[in-house]
Amino acid sequence: MMKKIMHLLFLSCLKATELIEKQFHFKLSFSKRLQLKVHKSMCKACTNYEKQSTVLENGIHQHLDRELTLHDVSKLKEDILSKLISE
Repeated sequence: MMKKIMHLLFLSCLKATELIEKQFHFKLSFSKRLQLKVHKSMCKACTNYEKQSTVLENGIHQHLDRELTLHDVSKLKEDILSKLISE
């Protein structure tokens, strides 16, 4: 019984990163959100992955509908790198 509960609560890092990416495009169920929250409370790597993915996702969405020049692309790269380094 306890093993079954543990299996339901704890995710692998692979599954956690999958859910992190999925949450940008779909609403996760309550149980998946809970599993992800429990995993991130114990896993600094996945917490950092989520922060970095959020920065990238936000940057992509801000510039999706714009036509970018070469200068804009260079500036975007610099902004993303500086935000990732500051995390």
